[in-house]
Amino acid sequence: MTFLRRISNRYSKLGKGRKKKQIWRRPTGRDNKMRERRRGYPVRVSIGYKKAEKEKEIVIQNLKELERIDKKSVIIIGNVGKKKKIEIVKKAKELKIQLSNLNVDTFLKKNKLKKKEKKEESKEKKPKEAKKNESK
Repeated sequence: MTFLRRISNRYSKLGKGRKKKQIWRRPTGRDNKMRERRRGYPVRVSIGYKKAEKEKEIVIQNLKELERIDKKSVIIIGNVGKKKKIEIVKKAKELKIQLSNLNVDTFLKKNKLKKKEKKEESKEKKPKEAKKNESK
């Protein structure tokens, strides 16, 4: 769970659209609703929000990192391009490792369909180009 500053959604200097600026600061002020823990306002940092050690997720960015990991751990694929992502997903499927931020089967099906569509488009373009050259 991410805890944000009181009115961070209003100002860019407090982190609106800027991850590095999104820092927790304790809400202060006499009439501050967040400090009073009113309903409908963002939650405050307090005991009980910590994740268990088992549930912590491991971010993976290449195949070497994937091979070093246990099958029991929860994995997230990090900021990776599509080509590497496909390789990582295939390898994870072989090793029977579960990915938390991706449905393996649907991801692979979509990418297979896109490859087929690209091949068909390239085949269609070639005859059209040949016809244009004949008319000239």
